[in-house]
Amino acid sequence: MKTRALVLFSGGQDSTTCLAWALKRYQHVETIGFDYGQRHLVEMECRQTILKSFKESFPEWKEKLGNDHVLDLSILSEVSDTALTASREIEFQANGLPNTFVPARNLLFFTFAATVAYRRDLQVLVGGMCETDYSGYPDCRDDTLKALQVALNLGMDQRMVLETPLMWLNKSETWDLAVQIGGKTLLEIIRKETHTCYKGERTTLHPWGYGCGDCPACELRQKGYESAEIAKQS
Repeated sequence: MKTRALVLFSGGQDSTTCLAWALKRYQHVETIGFDYGQRHLVEMECRQTILKSFKESFPEWKEKLGNDHVLDLSILSEVSDTALTASREIEFQANGLPNTFVPARNLLFFTFAATVAYRRDLQVLVGGMCETDYSGYPDCRDDTLKALQVALNLGMDQRMVLETPLMWLNKSETWDLAVQIGGKTLLEIIRKETHTCYKGERTTLHPWGYGCGDCPACELRQKGYESAEIAKQS
């Protein structure tokens, strides 16, 4: 029985929801974040605020939360040319993908996370990838991550499990899942403390959270919030 998990925790809405999901299921949960030269580096600052809020607001989770790991993957911004790692206009490319796509980012994240998990005896890797509401990133697809799980287990002779609890949820359902897990307390933490905006904007608090309001990440977050059950009840 797998009881120890490592959550890919960026400080955004999806990974924060996944962290809460993991804390409800596993006895010991650690977190890992990556500094890869992202334009919205403010998310790294949000991570610590969220972890502190979790411990203060959910005492039953405090004892479960273990080490937080942060890895320097700044080389990723050096070898990629994207609107997520440089100050560029967000637009679609000739191949149909948005230029916010950082090639192989999630593959590298899970690979490095698996390396840490191997050393820490953590049997489950949890990520917030989603194939229902996403920007067309191929490394968010279910088939991609299932294939990666096979490769990682063969390459390390392990039986780790890659869990993606949001894979088949839209953003509205992700908001509602947070409320199911942690009620309005968790909802408020996600609304006020998490960061999703690609431009790193945190000066304006909207009903759905901080952000510029016009980048793809903000538009998706706003649309999901406004159609979620919790918004309809307020």
